Amino acid sequence: MKNKHRFTLALLCFAIQVLGQSHVTDFGVEIQAYPTGLIPGIRFERSFSEKDLFTLRLGFQIIDHRDLGIQDDETGTGYGATVGYKHYFRPGFKGLNLGLRLDTWSNTIDWTNNIPNGFETGRSSVWVLQPTAELGWGIVLGENAVVTPALAFGYEVNVKTDGKETGQGAIILLGITLAYRLK
Repeated sequence: MKNKHRFTLALLCFAIQVLGQSHVTDFGVEIQAYPTGLIPGIRFERSFSEKDLFTLRLGFQIIDHRDLGIQDDETGTGYGATVGYKHYFRPGFKGLNLGLRLDTWSNTIDWTNNIPNGFETGRSSVWVLQPTAELGWGIVLGENAVVTPALAFGYEVNVKTDGKETGQGAIILLGITLAYRLK
């Protein structure tokens, strides 16, 4: 399994190098909140045209499905990566942008069920794919600072579960990225 992760990371690094004819490169931190969790991460974006960016993110997920999942209570954490594309409608990578992203997460969910005469508890390991569409607004401050608030809609799909099934489905995320831009 580790070799698959290394191969994917090497492939992404190669893709970034192929896009070397770029105009800007942004390095930053991102945080996304959704009704049942929080995702802090580091984000890398590199342009390949005057209005288009390739996006890569590494993140950590803090999950609290509460009773909104399949089990009576679901909490956990996970780590993951995002590959994406973002299109700006104005030159200079500012203003309105639309993006498409695909996240993959490796989550560990601790769950509890209320049963007659007590509780049933357990842990599930879940691989998740999350395709997402994102609407953002790029704000350039000075020459090198970029702030990008964004709203994203997607669908979380549990593709492999070791243990009992856990929550999945439609997801809405509100996020902000703070980045340093290299030209």
